[in-house]
Amino acid sequence: MTAASHPRTGGAAAAPGAGDPLLQIDDLTLRVPSRGPLLHGVSLAVGAGESVALVGESGSGKSLTTRAALGLFPEHATLTGSVRVAGIDAVTATPAELRAIRRTRASMIFQDPRSGINPVRTLGDFLTETLVRWHGLSRGDAAAKAVAQLEQVGLPRASALLEQYPHQLSGGMLQRVMIAAALLDEPELLLCDEPTTALDVTTQAGIVELLREQQQARGMGMLFITHDLGLAASLCERVVVLRGGLVVEEGATEAVFRDPQEAYTRQLLAATPRIELDRFGGALPVAAQPAAAASSAAQPAAIRAEGISKRYRIPGRDDVLALSEVGFELARGGSLGIVGESGSGKSTLARIIVGLEEPSTGTLAVDGGVRPQRPLNAAERRALAAHTQMVFQDPYLSLDPRIAVGRAVADVVRLHRGASRAEAEREAGALLDRVGIRPEQLASRPRGLSGGQRQRVALAKALAAQPSMLVLDEATSALDVSVQAQVLELVEEVREQFGLTIVFVSHDLAVVSRVCEETIVMQRGRVVEHGRTAQILGEPREEYTRRLIASRPEPLWEQAA
Repeated sequence: MTAASHPRTGGAAAAPGAGDPLLQIDDLTLRVPSRGPLLHGVSLAVGAGESVALVGESGSGKSLTTRAALGLFPEHATLTGSVRVAGIDAVTATPAELRAIRRTRASMIFQDPRSGINPVRTLGDFLTETLVRWHGLSRGDAAAKAVAQLEQVGLPRASALLEQYPHQLSGGMLQRVMIAAALLDEPELLLCDEPTTALDVTTQAGIVELLREQQQARGMGMLFITHDLGLAASLCERVVVLRGGLVVEEGATEAVFRDPQEAYTRQLLAATPRIELDRFGGALPVAAQPAAAASSAAQPAAIRAEGISKRYRIPGRDDVLALSEVGFELARGGSLGIVGESGSGKSTLARIIVGLEEPSTGTLAVDGGVRPQRPLNAAERRALAAHTQMVFQDPYLSLDPRIAVGRAVADVVRLHRGASRAEAEREAGALLDRVGIRPEQLASRPRGLSGGQRQRVALAKALAAQPSMLVLDEATSALDVSVQAQVLELVEEVREQFGLTIVFVSHDLAVVSRVCEETIVMQRGRVVEHGRTAQILGEPREEYTRRLIASRPEPLWEQAA
């Protein structure tokens, strides 16, 4: 994305009047030669102290519309209409005017935190650079302000974080760093592109409260992209619904969500996941029954973990204990949800299960084979990948940016199943179609797809190996509700068809209730509660679990009028 080049159509913009919106988009149309029109006459406004939600399916134009406020347009884009921020039209602005918008007027929180941070620089360098260069603070004052802002977004040991690098933080923690960075500039307008998708429900609730406080204190306006309609209802006064680059419905959030006029809006609301306590009934499905009833010796558990701990050694600092004495057992064909706050050890446990990391202590057996307490060699990793696949939270980490997505999936079919090129391409096309990727997108590289579309490709890539176990680490967090529903249906389908064992790491309790019979609740590296999902979510024993459940936004349209 770059600032598009356009001839100036007039002189410098006049200063906005006191009653003018902070952001005014009028009849914005955007075309790209290779892809055609992407936005069709989009209009919206955000006033001081106002929150506006922008909702719609992946690829509907939400991110394009929001990035337009900073003059970030696709290369070779043709634009008509206007995008005014603080009296400056980003469509026709000079580079100097765009810099003024980005440094002093508007800040943006991007969906993928790792794409916005230099991996070889410390978080302290990232957070303090603009404060020192553009706001004139000393390094000491800038560091103190950064620490205070990190504490406001709920990050522990904030001063120590300034010395760490992005790869040393979980996705949820890194997203909070990005939120802190955006707020450090004290913007008049905050642009949020799915800023809470990587956050657990309690952290999300805290961030939402922080954003409300910032709005009240600063009169800050906010344009908030989200696929979480419950979150949109709890945070934003107005909502704009986009579909295929068109505004199909807009208005006061309560009015639109309680009485939607468009069938598309009703479809989005209906697809929003709900906690389902009775989905699996009282007994485990046949595929997930412990094997002892038939032949205990012939059917080992899919996963048996005993006393698993993981300690990270950081030179010059105390060790970090990511997991402590974790133990559980999962039958073949069963499904296990792992929930907890960001930094609780969920992703570390998932990575140990798939062999990307090894435990410091304890025993892990997968399909009866005990894992060594050392990194796997290349042959062991390839053998493991044939039956255990993982879908990561960040699809960019599992997709080669140089390879078209159709070929990426076909290569997995050929590698693990020995198919011919033609057979692999046919199967890849069918798999990608099942996860909602259109035939004309098979030749696209990852950068040509939205975040949600890239995640669908990553899921298809994992399924292409026909594994016996699928581990999903926040794999649906970047998906809009309608696509999420399709993907969850697909996961259930392939699980039933192939007897897959599912491990589902998620902060979305409704998703866990739909997919998983059993649930583990983790806090600070420990399992604090483990049992049937219906019992965990319906009658939790632990206060921590009750807090997770209470933090989930209640859908406005299901509340009494």
